[in-house]
Amino acid sequence: MASHSAEVITGGVVLAGAVGFFLYASQIAGYSGTGALDSYTASFRSVEGISIGTDVRLAGVKVGSVTDMDLNPTTFRADTTFSVQSDVPLPEDTAVVISSEGLLGGSFVELLPGGSPFNLDPGAEIEDTQSSVSVVNLLMKFVAGGEEE
Repeated sequence: MASHSAEVITGGVVLAGAVGFFLYASQIAGYSGTGALDSYTASFRSVEGISIGTDVRLAGVKVGSVTDMDLNPTTFRADTTFSVQSDVPLPEDTAVVISSEGLLGGSFVELLPGGSPFNLDPGAEIEDTQSSVSVVNLLMKFVAGGEEE
């Protein structure tokens, strides 16, 4: 009987450890499990550095993620769809910028809310966008001396 209770206790400890690991991993991944998401679209000249699943941040806090990217064959721009927590209202004059975490860091989508008293409807297109800045192009301009003729 003693070995049977030891097995039950060991199994309970292993199960509690697995649940704890799952909760920790979901926190690190940013999965909240609750809360509805609203979808918005934006069109960028270049989406270099981001992909599906990239964080969407507001004031440095993750509020959503990129859900879809397609090339528009008419405009030759990248049409991007991203989700934002529905409890985060976005003013009509919100801007979307592809930002970098640092010189060698990854990129993310940053929301810059404006001052409009009116909010965007879910599914709306955000027209004020700024594409990613290519570090290689900046270095090439610097090396070339910025000479213009």
